[in-house]
Amino acid sequence: MAHPKRKISKTRRDKRRTHYKATVPQIATDPTTGEAHLYHRAHWFEGKLYYRGQVIIDNTEEEVA
Repeated sequence: MAHPKRKISKTRRDKRRTHYKATVPQIATDPTTGEAHLYHRAHWFEGKLYYRGQVIIDNTEEEVA
């Protein structure tokens, strides 16, 4: 197994880690419902699944047998 020849200083270690940053998720507002959701994601609102302002799945309708 490989071992470091010299100790890496805290400064050098922290310089390497400067690119690892937490990002804030972008929040969109649905034009139809006004519900906040993540971009490019469908979201449920009052029993309906919305994506880009259109109803994809409607669970409020009862099945007719």
